[in-house]
Amino acid sequence: MAIVVLRSNESQESLLKRFRKKIVKSGVLSTVRRKRWFISKSEQRRMEDKKAIRRLKRRNVKVID
Repeated sequence: MAIVVLRSNESQESLLKRFRKKIVKSGVLSTVRRKRWFISKSEQRRMEDKKAIRRLKRRNVKVID
């Protein structure tokens, strides 16, 4: 759980900015987005394999150029 305490003479904007940074750093948003829908283990494995293939293809293209 991310907690942000208001500092003296701190604006609401900078407080919100610090809060957002903490949330992103803790990985809360990515976890919520990932768990929004149920994905079976086999489907998750297939998606990870596709991502790995795309990543390798991109790396190979950059090396050739």
